[in-house]
Amino acid sequence: MIQERKVEATLAHLYHDAKYDHLKMMKGFAKGILRPVQPADFKDVYLSISQEQGEGLVRLIKENNLRNIIEFGTSFGISTLFLALGAIETDGNIITTELIETKARKALENFKEAGVDSIIDLRIGDAMKTLANHSEPIDLLLLDGWKDLYLPVFRMLEPNFHADTYIYVDNADMTETQRFLKEVSRDARYQLKTRYGGEVVVITLRK
Repeated sequence: MIQERKVEATLAHLYHDAKYDHLKMMKGFAKGILRPVQPADFKDVYLSISQEQGEGLVRLIKENNLRNIIEFGTSFGISTLFLALGAIETDGNIITTELIETKARKALENFKEAGVDSIIDLRIGDAMKTLANHSEPIDLLLLDGWKDLYLPVFRMLEPNFHADTYIYVDNADMTETQRFLKEVSRDARYQLKTRYGGEVVVITLRK
């Protein structure tokens, strides 16, 4: 219980800071008028999931006893901390990856502050490299990074899916994510369920 309270306190602090991110985000998108938007344009932006989504992830992990968790897109670690809240209960572990080193370093500080850094393996760099050669079963894959990498990351990790794997797709209403979901929906092995008014899609394997 003490560990959970530390995580919740850290999350409360981070959400307070994230409220002031809107202007930074708009500046990042504004750069896209002159050139394509790049990950570095959001190096100071939280880009966090909502608290409702986070709490839903915790329930998903607990109710299905998910232990082996991978996250694509750490940012400052808000979603990772929600994953950790669930993993504490299931004795699970998390591998998460972030392209931007400054964000990753701050996320690591947040994990340490919350007392859950021991169950989180944070990898810095291109996910196609940091997650390459992964050979362990995946219970939950959270896709919340750069959208045009959703499909390559999914395909790379697909051999590690099993009958009870969940793939949680954030920003499902964005154009690039829609292309990814359309591609996956063509495969009869998968079923897709929309949540949070279309912001999230959960992919599971048909049984």
